[in-house]
Amino acid sequence: MDIQKIQQYKTAFDLITKNIKDDEEKTIEVWYARELQQVLGYARWENFVVAVGRAIESCKTLGVNVDDHFREVTKMIALAKGAQREVQDFMLTRYACYLIAQNADPKKEEVAFAQSYFAVQTRKAEIIEERLTEMARLNTRERLRASEKQLSRNIYQRGVDDRGFGRIRSKGDYALFGGLSTEQMKRRLGIKSGALADYLPTLTIAAKNLATEMTNYNVEQKDLYGETSITAEHIQNNRSVRGMLSQRGIKPEELPPAEDIKKVERRVAKDEKNMQKETSKLPKK
Repeated sequence: MDIQKIQQYKTAFDLITKNIKDDEEKTIEVWYARELQQVLGYARWENFVVAVGRAIESCKTLGVNVDDHFREVTKMIALAKGAQREVQDFMLTRYACYLIAQNADPKKEEVAFAQSYFAVQTRKAEIIEERLTEMARLNTRERLRASEKQLSRNIYQRGVDDRGFGRIRSKGDYALFGGLSTEQMKRRLGIKSGALADYLPTLTIAAKNLATEMTNYNVEQKDLYGETSITAEHIQNNRSVRGMLSQRGIKPEELPPAEDIKKVERRVAKDEKNMQKETSKLPKK
């Protein structure tokens, strides 16, 4: 997401922020679900309120008092000929908005933005952009974990044990990185411990994931069996992905390493924990 789009979304989200007084007469920020629905790209309240319900359940599961962050209210909407109708709405804290974004449609770009917008205390465009970049890398790494887990299950059913899976994955790396083995890539990037993928930039993680997904698909579609045939398939898929990148002038082995993803995961988890503690509660009714 480029900085111009981030600024556009930020402006839209800033505009629906309301300031009210809490029980100690301090100013706190709140949002209303009907307005949040619009900026999150939901056309129908019936669909959006499902995400609100899931967020409330998440709040309960985390042991947080729902009433501190979600309050059902009613509002009047205009109808034809000057008539009005009462509808359901919710007053929300920043933490509630974050939980809703976490439980909303992840395919919506607005939702991805909201997850970072509400997560950071200082909502500057540059800080939001940094967190969006981190979240994109975390999500891509999680998809690679899932596809490799699926591959491991697939090939285990087809006569390949854990050691065989390791050899298949290593030979895939050899093809993707232009003849450099997994261990050679780790030395090249200065990785002393941990998985290679935990230090790769988002683009390379996505490349590994695409090749693995292709292998998963063809193992099933072609009904491949045994380490030899599955290895050949995985090598070819990694070569194909490397070829696609090469056409755009990208050599995966030449991209610089990224921060250890486990550090990023710990930082994001800490930010989320702090956000829950630091978010002002709704005033008592």
